[in-house]
Amino acid sequence: PLRPGRLVISQASSSPRNSPPCGKMKAVIAVLVGLVAFAMADECGPLQRLKIKQQWAKAYGEGQEREFLGISIWKAFFKLEPNARKFFSGVGGDDIHSGKFQAHSTRVLAGVDLCISVLDSEAVLIQILTHLAGQHKERGISGNYFDTFGDVLMEVIPAQLGRCFDEHAWRACYKVIKNGIQGK
Repeated sequence: PLRPGRLVISQASSSPRNSPPCGKMKAVIAVLVGLVAFAMADECGPLQRLKIKQQWAKAYGEGQEREFLGISIWKAFFKLEPNARKFFSGVGGDDIHSGKFQAHSTRVLAGVDLCISVLDSEAVLIQILTHLAGQHKERGISGNYFDTFGDVLMEVIPAQLGRCFDEHAWRACYKVIKNGIQGK
């Protein structure tokens, strides 16, 4: 019923035959968004590479922070892979706090830093990874150690970053680096 003084606005409605039901359209959009997110979770794309570069810069720090990061990484690595110390006998691997091993740790982390810094320059990254692959191959370092090193990074880096750590991006981009060093 119409009351005096009320303005009535008529809306033109579209025919249900001409447009999909709203609920179905929302479901289709939700599925598409989910598929895109799932596909991007395993990708080391431009956004992931940029994020890794920023997060690594924060975790890697400067000066003595780098030394502490190295100690954390190697302590965790050798806890998981005690037999790997044999590969580090020439660089004081029996004492991760020694100057000799700290120098080696600095070189390794500088290599990680170099790889991460050129993640967005594929031609340069390939050359660096090819060089590192040759170094690791001649020392007989097998693939499982690279997996362990990646697991250690996934443990130590979040401890440095807190909630800012993007595990999906790190896993995807570390896989690029690992596969390159392994010659895959």
